[in-house]
Amino acid sequence: MIREVKDQDAEAILEIYNHYISNTLVTFEEKELGSKDILERIQRVRDCGLFWFVAEEEGQVIGYAYASKWKDRGAYQFTAEVSVYLVPDLTSKGWGTKLYKVLFEKLRDKGIHSVIGGVAIPNPASIALHKKFGMEQVAHFKETGYKFGQWMDVVYLQTHL
Repeated sequence: MIREVKDQDAEAILEIYNHYISNTLVTFEEKELGSKDILERIQRVRDCGLFWFVAEEEGQVIGYAYASKWKDRGAYQFTAEVSVYLVPDLTSKGWGTKLYKVLFEKLRDKGIHSVIGGVAIPNPASIALHKKFGMEQVAHFKETGYKFGQWMDVVYLQTHL
């Protein structure tokens, strides 16, 4: 089931995201977050009129996807940046696709024109997911993040709704 996020989901989201912070290179955050941090991020998404969804299976949050503002300048109001994270054991099982499908439909209904996603590479599964939604690589920034003793590249993918 895919549904809108609730404040009570913060702990489950925190557990998912902190795994990626502490164990992977897919996010460039280096210090684990707390529940308050997640609640503040959820509220920022709500405050700008965008969307945050969770995937739930047997009453447990197993993933989430959200859209945030691309930039603060007014002319960017029709552009959003998207992100998706899943419980590590449930990647490549279609949940990212289900989350993005709902998210992209809501963005389209809201009148969002351009959707952007940033991916630390290598990450072929994430690239494939974004391309499934018509996103094309539009930028490649070399050695923009340094984590776990190594430089990482980031690519940006984009589509128009």
